[in-house]
Amino acid sequence: MSKQLKILIIEDDPNIADLLQLYLEKEGYSVVIAYDGDEGLTRYYDETPDFIILDIMLPETDGWEVCRQIRIDRQVPIIMLTGRGESYDKIKGLELGADDYVVKPFDPKEVIARIKAVLRRTSSHLVAKQTVELPELMININEYKIFRNGKEITLPPKELELLYFLATQPNQVFTRQQLIEHIWGYDYDGDNRTVDVHVKRIREKIDDGSPYWTLRTIRGVGYKFEVNSVV
Repeated sequence: MSKQLKILIIEDDPNIADLLQLYLEKEGYSVVIAYDGDEGLTRYYDETPDFIILDIMLPETDGWEVCRQIRIDRQVPIIMLTGRGESYDKIKGLELGADDYVVKPFDPKEVIARIKAVLRRTSSHLVAKQTVELPELMININEYKIFRNGKEITLPPKELELLYFLATQPNQVFTRQQLIEHIWGYDYDGDNRTVDVHVKRIREKIDDGSPYWTLRTIRGVGYKFEVNSVV
C-alpha cells in the first residue's frame, strides 16, 4: 500500500469521521474530511483524493447526488456509508457507481478491510490495460468508455464493468452469483436480481442484437456474451 494514498471522508457525524480518520492514518493513509455534501464536492475537486468514504444522509447535498457528480468526473473508488439495512439503499448506491457499502454501526477494521478489497479489485482493472474490440462494439476499461458503431455510449461503472467482464470471456456462461462475486465482490449480500437489472439496462443502451454478438440469457442459469464464430 502506498502511504501517499489520500482518502476523502464525507460524513456529517464528527465522531464517526474522527474515528475513521484515526484508524486510516494508523494504516498510513492521508485523510481529508468534509462534513456535508457541498463541502465534500469542494474538497473532492480541490484535493483529488484516491479513495472516498461517502455517507448517504448528508446535509446540503446528499450522498446520492455527491456520488453522481463524482462519477461524472472520474472513476475514483467509493465506499458508501448507510444507517439503514435496507437492500434498496445498497442496490441504489451500487447502481450509481459505488464500489461497496458499509452499514452503520460498523467496526472501523471492517471499513479498512473493505477499502483494501476495493483497491485490489479496482487496481486489477487499471493494470489490465485491455480493450475489447468486436464488430460494431469497442470497450475501453481503462478509460471506462464504450463505443457502438463508432458512437460513444454512456454506461454507469458497474454496467460497463459487467459488460466488459462478460465480453472478455466470450461464450462462457456465468451464474448470477458468479457475476455478483466478480463485479460487486464476495461480501455483497444484496439481491442477485441486481444483475438482471444491470443486464436489462445494458441491452437498452447498446441496442443488443448484433449479428456478430449478443448478451444472451441462459434460462435458469445466468448470462453469457455470445460471439458469432465468424468474428
